[in-house]
Amino acid sequence: MWIGELSRRTGVSTRLLRYYEEQGLLHPERDANGYRRYRPEAVGRVAHIRRLLATGLSTETIRDFLPCAEEEPAGPAGCAGYIDMLESHRSRLARDIAELQRRHEALSAYASVLRPG
Repeated sequence: MWIGELSRRTGVSTRLLRYYEEQGLLHPERDANGYRRYRPEAVGRVAHIRRLLATGLSTETIRDFLPCAEEEPAGPAGCAGYIDMLESHRSRLARDIAELQRRHEALSAYASVLRPG
């Protein structure tokens, strides 16, 4: 399928699909005229990329992680380092959430002091 069809099927703009290609996340074939041609499995890959981006992972990390996430040749057995990376990312998010909750509570306490009574 061409880039426009991939865009329609995934809801991702052609501009963003080109960016994914630049980042090494998508690998279209090229027709003789230079048009991008994507395999059917690109639809699933784009969905997977979107889900991983939503976790806050960088495109660089996602590019390296995709073979594990899609169980390609590296497969789960070759993914121990990525599992550690995901756990580290989760731990960092948990710390960030705790800090944001602390700030929220501090602001709430401050606001309650300032409210007329």
